[in-house]
Amino acid sequence: MDPAHFSRRQMLHSCGAGFGTLGWMGAMASNGLADVDSGGALPIGIPHFPARAKRVVFLFMNGAPSHVDTFDPKPLLAKHEGEQPSGKLYRESKGSGYMPSPFRFQPFGESGLVMSELLPNMSRHADDLCVIRSMHTDVPNHEPGLLMMNCGHLQPVRPSLGSWMSYGLGSENQNLPSFVVLSPGRPVVGPQLWSNSFLPGQYQGTSVDTNDLDVDRMVSNIRHPLLGRVEQRQQLDLLQAMNRKHMQARENDAVFDEQIRAMELAFQMQSEVREAFDVATESKETREMYGETPFSNSCLIARRLLESGVRMVQVYYVTSKNKQPWDTHSDNDNQHRKLCADSDRATAALLTDLKQRGMLDDTLVIWGGEFGRTPYSEINKKSEKAKPGRDHHHTGFSMALAGGGIRGGLTYGATDEFGMNAVEDRVHVHDLHATILHLMGLDHQRLTYRYSGRDFRLTDVHGRVVKELFT
Repeated sequence: MDPAHFSRRQMLHSCGAGFGTLGWMGAMASNGLADVDSGGALPIGIPHFPARAKRVVFLFMNGAPSHVDTFDPKPLLAKHEGEQPSGKLYRESKGSGYMPSPFRFQPFGESGLVMSELLPNMSRHADDLCVIRSMHTDVPNHEPGLLMMNCGHLQPVRPSLGSWMSYGLGSENQNLPSFVVLSPGRPVVGPQLWSNSFLPGQYQGTSVDTNDLDVDRMVSNIRHPLLGRVEQRQQLDLLQAMNRKHMQARENDAVFDEQIRAMELAFQMQSEVREAFDVATESKETREMYGETPFSNSCLIARRLLESGVRMVQVYYVTSKNKQPWDTHSDNDNQHRKLCADSDRATAALLTDLKQRGMLDDTLVIWGGEFGRTPYSEINKKSEKAKPGRDHHHTGFSMALAGGGIRGGLTYGATDEFGMNAVEDRVHVHDLHATILHLMGLDHQRLTYRYSGRDFRLTDVHGRVVKELFT
């Protein structure tokens, strides 16, 4: 049949080129989207003020690591071991009192930043790290905790941090998404954690399963099985001309325009996806520095994506068998030995790699989970008394930051003498989000989007920029 006689529906049906999930997830933020309705708050791609960071990588320890075993030493726990803590947060039937950490803490670097022996590789970056010991959030349950840390709200579905960032700043690379999520398994809650929600579809995070490093499997259907690039360009040009004619008849519908842009990005991605995701091109020394675990591979891919112009990369520490491996309700000590060994090596390798490439100064690196773990023990029906765990804990925990305008070698805030509650220079998740956006050149109070009759923002009506963390 002569293509001139094809209907648009027939053309779409016949030309299913299979550009791939990565490209088709809604166009994924390009700087050409300044005409998208933003509620009048901000022209897309223009920061509110000069940024300290150009890009963000969030290493998310899904399930919540223990602060008293990693970054927040509490020697008083040993003195009061087995004693029952007071207060409404403690459930006496689940534990046997205060449980000291068996891990040795000591100062590192010129700054004397104190860290656990579980993090020997990250300790070599002590003078680059800023540890916030006074984090707190609203509830100690995984689903709302994850939503709060990722989306700024306890209930689904609000736009995620990465989506807000993409909406405010656009992309530095027209051939790749601006927000990519790397996860060798699906975390609890799942795609809601990188959702665009009511923001335009191009700002949704693109999720990639990093269990298999074969690029064609990580990013499926990215290459046309039959046509070359020239033939695809001709095919897409014809299809896009039909789309634009269709859109003009519908008063330039913004949603339809997003779909046109999505198809264009999907086509452009074919030239750059393989280069960005193919870790086989890395040197033997670099691969050995990171390690060969799913998390380490994700960290290496994250560096390649950041180098290629992706605005934000989120790496979830999950496995195909365990959605929340850091949720150590039993055998906390041995589990943290294993988990930290993997995370520590890969995180330190990423910091080293970024620093060697001159990228750490303008790349914000974040390490942490949705909350912390209790300073007292937990013994449930399935666990052995000899291998106690730690329960969820939201009133005081730690997170580590580096690069991107962050003051290295700094310990900020404090929990009480038992690690129960943040008591000094307290930092809520809303404050953390406000600070991240500020480092990227965005005012969290001005980054708004009008939806359903009101202006929304990541930090809702809260949030304080913690400027004490800045260089």
